Amino acid sequence: MRVSAEPDWYESAGISLGVRVGNLVFTSGQAPIDAQGATVGVGDFETQARQALANLSTVLTNAGSSLAEVVKATVFVTDVAQQDVFARLRAEHFPDKPHLAESFVEVSSLANPEWMIEIEAIGLVR
Repeated sequence: MRVSAEPDWYESAGISLGVRVGNLVFTSGQAPIDAQGATVGVGDFETQARQALANLSTVLTNAGSSLAEVVKATVFVTDVAQQDVFARLRAEHFPDKPHLAESFVEVSSLANPEWMIEIEAIGLVR
């Protein structure tokens, strides 16, 4: 089942915000964009990370899941030195234990050169 939002900020790209299969939700990478697709917080990693996490939360909620139900996340960043900032935000947004599984990967660029972070996740639907 395709997961969407209103407005669906990825519709114009021809991809789903996420896909629910049984009791699992697989999200597309959530970028630091607002509901109209405009980049948020250009040059500010923390602002961009907070927006990407907010978008991730919306997609998961629309699929019947939540950030608390994430079992695996992959975080793509353009500067691995931001790992401490993201660790603080992770503790804020994913406080429950056991902790989720995560990969934190530096990439040379993301789909938009203004983006500093993109997050994808797998969540449970209970």
